[in-house]
Amino acid sequence: MSRRIKVAVIGVGYLGKFHAEKYAGIPEVELVGVVDADKKQAEAVASGLKTSAFHSYKDILSKDKVDAVSIVVPTSLHYSIAKDFLSQGIDCLLEKPITNTLAEADELIRIAVNKKAILQIGHLERFNAAVMAARGRVNNPLYIECHRLSPFPNRSTDVDVILDVMIHDIDIILHLVKSEIESIDATGLPVLTNMADIANARLRFKNGCVANITASRVSKERVRKITLFQQDGYTAIDYANQTMTVFRKASERSGELPHIAEEAVNIEKNDTLLQEIKAFVNSVITRKPPAVSGEDGRRALEAAQMIQEKIACPPLAGD
Repeated sequence: MSRRIKVAVIGVGYLGKFHAEKYAGIPEVELVGVVDADKKQAEAVASGLKTSAFHSYKDILSKDKVDAVSIVVPTSLHYSIAKDFLSQGIDCLLEKPITNTLAEADELIRIAVNKKAILQIGHLERFNAAVMAARGRVNNPLYIECHRLSPFPNRSTDVDVILDVMIHDIDIILHLVKSEIESIDATGLPVLTNMADIANARLRFKNGCVANITASRVSKERVRKITLFQQDGYTAIDYANQTMTVFRKASERSGELPHIAEEAVNIEKNDTLLQEIKAFVNSVITRKPPAVSGEDGRRALEAAQMIQEKIACPPLAGD
């Protein structure tokens, strides 16, 4: 494109503010505005980034005003806002989870296809430097262990821990395993809200892989790790520190007992959110499919809802 693409951010609370900051630093982008129902917040963010503040997204709902938007609002609003923009042929980076329901996800995907609009879902960990370095190293995982633990967030949340944080690992697992889910066992319970704040899920895939995922937003410490086991060894990734360590059976010498060799992979850390937004901008400019598609977002939502259903099952009679 000969001109800069015009982008706005819808919702500039805790996370949306960072979206706006990243766009403001990309040469190919003109940040034409930020939108938030909280007028003071919108004006404060706009002032800091030297852009315009709007209080309703409908004020910029036109191809004449924006080429693309980031939608960073509560999940309950994802469908209605994304539908309005996609229907105008405006490209959308939609925060995870894609929507509240699979029917809503299907409708957004359909509109995006019909309007030839880009729909990228904000599964941030796909752009983590350590996860990106795992491509080509992790080929056929047979067992996966994930822990994503953190203190309760300093923000309101309208979803449970599964859609809030576990869905990150669900997306990564579905991306790496390349097989359909055969069965799910799960448990979870509320601690500080009326929804599950801590949960564990065990996913069994048709190809034999098993993934065990623990997510908590009521833990004292912050832990974000995934370990992937395959026949030739295993790979441990620390999302937060963007590190990866590979463990393999060492070559045996005469008289030696079998042992594991450890290799710390040299990884250049990145700004994960910036990489996600740059990928979206590239898709907007080149019209290439997004790195994380609407279909990817739907698959992650479907698995998350299967986990929620298992947790919500009533106890058996006599328990």
